[in-house]
Amino acid sequence: MTCWGSGETCGFWKEEGVVMLLGLGKSLGLSLGVPRQRRPSTLHPWHRAPALGRVRRAWVIPPISVSENHKRLPYPLVQIKSDKQPLGSVIYSIQGPGVDEEPQGVFSIDKFTGKVFLNAMLDREKTDHFRLRAFALDRGGAALEEPTDLEIVVVDQNDNRPVFRQEAFTARVLEGAVPGTYVTRAEATDADDPETDNAALRYSILEQGGAQVFSIDELTGDIRTVQVGLDREVVAVYNLTLQVADMSGDGLTATASAIITLEDINDNAPGFTGDEFFMEVTEAVTGVDVGRLEVEDRDLPGSPNWAARFTILEGDPSGHFTVRTDPKTNEGVLSVVKPLDYERRDQYDLIVAVQNEAPLQAAAPRAQRGQARIHVQVQDVNEAPVFQENPLRTSLPEGALPGTPVATFSAQDPDTQQLQRLSYSKDYDPEDWLEVDGATGWVQTQRVLSPASPFLKDGWYRAIILARDDASPPCTATGTLSIEILEVNDHAPELSPPSGSVCSKPEQGSGLLLGATDEDLPPHGAPFHFQLSPRVPELTRNWSLIQVNVSHARLRLRHQVPEGLHRLSLLLLDSGQPPQQREQPLNVTVCRCAQDGVCLPGAAARHAGGAGVSLGALVIMLASIVLLLLLALPVALVTRSRRPSADKGFLHGPQDDLRDNILNYDEQGGGEADQDAYDINQLRHPAELAALRDPLGRPPLRRDAPLSRVRPQPPRLLPTSPADIADFINDGLEAADSDPSVPPYDTALIYDYEGDGSLAGTLSSILSSLGDEDQDYSCLWAWGPRFARLADLYGPP
Repeated sequence: MTCWGSGETCGFWKEEGVVMLLGLGKSLGLSLGVPRQRRPSTLHPWHRAPALGRVRRAWVIPPISVSENHKRLPYPLVQIKSDKQPLGSVIYSIQGPGVDEEPQGVFSIDKFTGKVFLNAMLDREKTDHFRLRAFALDRGGAALEEPTDLEIVVVDQNDNRPVFRQEAFTARVLEGAVPGTYVTRAEATDADDPETDNAALRYSILEQGGAQVFSIDELTGDIRTVQVGLDREVVAVYNLTLQVADMSGDGLTATASAIITLEDINDNAPGFTGDEFFMEVTEAVTGVDVGRLEVEDRDLPGSPNWAARFTILEGDPSGHFTVRTDPKTNEGVLSVVKPLDYERRDQYDLIVAVQNEAPLQAAAPRAQRGQARIHVQVQDVNEAPVFQENPLRTSLPEGALPGTPVATFSAQDPDTQQLQRLSYSKDYDPEDWLEVDGATGWVQTQRVLSPASPFLKDGWYRAIILARDDASPPCTATGTLSIEILEVNDHAPELSPPSGSVCSKPEQGSGLLLGATDEDLPPHGAPFHFQLSPRVPELTRNWSLIQVNVSHARLRLRHQVPEGLHRLSLLLLDSGQPPQQREQPLNVTVCRCAQDGVCLPGAAARHAGGAGVSLGALVIMLASIVLLLLLALPVALVTRSRRPSADKGFLHGPQDDLRDNILNYDEQGGGEADQDAYDINQLRHPAELAALRDPLGRPPLRRDAPLSRVRPQPPRLLPTSPADIADFINDGLEAADSDPSVPPYDTALIYDYEGDGSLAGTLSSILSSLGDEDQDYSCLWAWGPRFARLADLYGPP
C-alpha cells in the first residue's frame, strides 16, 4: 500500500491490539483524502502477507483526513478491494454514523468498485470524525472477509469568529489607583479546533476615549491601570472598546465594550460658601430653625465622602444651638435647642467648622473655608410669667376651717424691660375649695373639704392656678398646687365583734378573738391597745386579755365561771397623736363545750338569760307559727278549687287583655238546617269537651268523614309560653279536621239556593251613604275598653 508523500510501500495490520507497520513487495495505491488527488488509491485491507512465522489477522486502514466545508460533491475519498474474488464479483458496503446512522447520507460506497464518496459538507464543530465499518460479500451474500474499520477525520478550517463572553464588561476601580492595579478580565471563546491557530486568540484595546490609562494583556485579557492620576471628579466613567482576533491576531475578529467606573474617595474637603452668615431668632422658643449654612464638596453626592458634619467651636457655652445636616442638600441647619432670653443676652457670635463623615485622605488638600462665623440676633417678645416653684406642694390638716391660709402661689414676669401687671385665677378646683387673690396669688380655703371627696387621691388634692400678664396679646402661665391633707386622729377605735362565746372551763377552747377598726388613716390607727376597763377592776379576777398582733387580742377565762351571759367593758386605744380611746361593752356567753372546744347545741341558749330569748318566748313564737299555718291552709285549698274556673280559657292572663283572648260573638251557621254553632271550646279544651259528652250516646258523625271507628283523642297540654300558642292552635285545628264526631267547622257550608235576581237593594244601602260623615259613632265610648280604639278613630273628639 502506497502512502501519500512517501515512495515506500507500506501496509497496516492489527495483531493482539497492536498496530504494526510492515514493508511489502507489492505497491497498493492509497489516496488519503487529499483534494489534489483526483482518483482514489486502492486499498487491500484484507490482503494477507506471506507467512513469516506469525499469523496476521487483518489489515487496518489508516485514518482518512478530509477538510470541512468541502463544496465539490460528491468527492471520492478512497477505494477498497478484496483479492478473494475477481473484480466485479465482490459486493462492497459500509455502515455507521454518516451512512445508515445520523447524520445519514454523508458517505456512500460503490458496491461493485468499492469507492467511498463524500456526499455532504462537513462541520468539524459538530462532528470531528467518523468511524465506519467496511464489508466484502460475494454475490450470494456470503462474507468474503472479516469487517474492517474505516476512520474519517474532519480537518478544521478557520470558519468561526471568536466571541466575547459578554457584550459589555463592567468594573469598578478606586480613583487614584496606582499603575498596574487589576481592574477586570475580558474573556472570549472560539469554536474552532483549539489545537490549531484557528482558535489562537489575541486581545487588544481599540479605543478608550482619551489618554491611555488602561492596558490589556493580549493573551489573558486582563485589564489594568497604566497611569497615575485617575480622578473621579474629572472623569467618572471610562468606556473602552475591546477586540479579540484568532490566528494569533491575524484572523477573524470580534469586539466588545468595557465600562469602568471610578469609585470615589474622600480627596476633597468640604468648605463653606462664605466666611460669615447673619441670622435672627426670637427669644423663648425651642426646636425652631434659625438659618442654613451652605457648603461645597466635589466628592460623590450622597456618599460619606460628601456628607457634611458641623461642629460649633465657640460662642455657645450654654448649648442653646445645634447644627444638623440636611441629607438632601448637605446644608447645615442651625436650630435652637434651649430657649433664648433676650433680657440676658441679645446676640450670639458662633464659630462653626465643617468636615466629612468619612476621614479625609492624607494627601488631599485642606479646604480654604473649613470654618465660618455665624451672627445670631435675638429678638425680644412678650413672654409668659414663670412660677418660681411649679408644682408647689404644701399641706393642711383635714377639716381645716374656711379662711385657713394655704400658700402664696406667685409668678414673675421675665420681661423686665416691659412694665406689666400679673393677675391670678383658678383654672381647676373641682371641689371649689380654694380662694385665690387675683393680685397677689394668695391662696386660702373658703369652705371645709370633705374627707370623702372623690378628688382626694392618696391624700392629695390638686388645683391649677393661672398667672396672666396685661400685654397685648396677653401670655398665661399654668401652675399646679398640690395640697396634702394631713390625717387627724379624730376617730376612736371600734371593737369587732361586740359579742362572742367562750368555754366555761379555761382549759377548753382558744378563747374569744377580738379585733378593732379605725376610720383614721395611718399612723392614727393600728397598732391598737386592748385592756379591761379600769373602772371595773373586778374583771381582771376572772378575765385576761392577750395581745395577738397590732389589731387583734384574745380574751380568756382565768378560772371557771358560771355559764350564761357576762357583760364586760373593754378600753381600746389607737396609736394616733394624741391617741383616741373608747370604752365599749362586750357581751360574752359562757357555755359548756365539747372536747374540741366548741359550745354544745342549746347550752348557750339555756344560760343566755336576759341577753338571749327565753324558753317561754320560744314556745310562744312556735305556737304563733303553727296557728298561721293552720289559717293559711283553708285559704290555699279554696284558691286551688277555684283555679279551673279561672283557667277556663286556654290562654292565661286578665280577661280585659285584648291581645291574648278569643272572644265569642254571634255566629252564623249554614241556614236553618245547620244547628251546630262554632264551638271554640274544641280548640281550647278538647279533652274537657269530650268529657261533657254523653258517654252512653253515640257521638255524632261528620257527613264528610268515612264511617269508621272513632279513635280517642289524647289529652292536650296547654301552652307554657307565648311562642307555643301558634303550634297549639294548629294542633287543635288538625285534631278537629280528623275527628269525625264533630261538625266540619273549617269546611265550606252548603246554603239553600234562593234563585236569581232580587228587587231589594244591597245591604250596604240600608242606613248608609257614600260617606261616613253623617254616621254617629259616639256610642262606641259606652261599649267598654274593647272598642276604645274604634271610638278613638271614628267617634267625636
